[in-house]
Amino acid sequence: MNKLISSALIRQRLQTHYEPGEAVWLTRVVCHEILGQSMTDYYLGKDIALSANKETELENILIRLCQYEPIQYIQGKARFLGRDFHVAPGVLIPRPETEELVERIVRETPAGANVLDIGTGSGCIGISLAMSVKDAQVTAWDISSEALQIARGNARTLGAEVRFVQCDVLTVQPGADEHYDVIVSNPPYVTEHERTTMEPNVLKWEPSLALFVPDDDPLRFYRRIADLGRQLLVPDGYLYFEINQAYGKDTAEMLYECGYTSIQIGKDLSGNDRFVWCQH
Repeated sequence: MNKLISSALIRQRLQTHYEPGEAVWLTRVVCHEILGQSMTDYYLGKDIALSANKETELENILIRLCQYEPIQYIQGKARFLGRDFHVAPGVLIPRPETEELVERIVRETPAGANVLDIGTGSGCIGISLAMSVKDAQVTAWDISSEALQIARGNARTLGAEVRFVQCDVLTVQPGADEHYDVIVSNPPYVTEHERTTMEPNVLKWEPSLALFVPDDDPLRFYRRIADLGRQLLVPDGYLYFEINQAYGKDTAEMLYECGYTSIQIGKDLSGNDRFVWCQH
């Protein structure tokens, strides 16, 4: 015998751990995307008939959500620029701000460009560029073997041609014949003291390796990538960063001291300094 359950009951359960707006969003995802309820029935407030197996699945999902596990990890996927990317706790969940950065690069990058994505994670940046910039040749670096396994799987699933390389950007010594028209990176940029302001679903579940930098060296990765860019970028090549909103001016000044030109700071849709781009 199927058991009837309402979206209101699911929402009430989630509101014990989440703000009301987020609880509503999570309830909609659970009802529609996981349990298969139509959006019409969801908005009409109709009950969902669950088999015993589905009831057990729902209970497990709610337990995981109440432990602040991100819904994207539970589903095993995240949407990025209209494509589904497999995600797991070994990679960051792609953010809408990063979509804005990729859209800018797509607009500004000519066909056939040679592109390097540093710290690729799920591969969302490199794969999206490979699929959106005509004839682009994309290389993607990451230090994590787990991340690269996920990124390679995403490239296969989506049909993207990307060359993945495992390396530590802080120590890598690229070959003298390696050159790129575009380098892009969304490196770790959250300082240790910012841990106290972070949501538990990020702090408890997303990989610290991809998030945090020391308080006394917040530009560690930007400085190193800027240094590599002087070696790897062709003349007039472009360097794009996603940044910590608190360090936009510092990042721009560092790039100026490194000899980069046409340095610009861009805001995300929330009005925060979120991107820096420049030319070699």
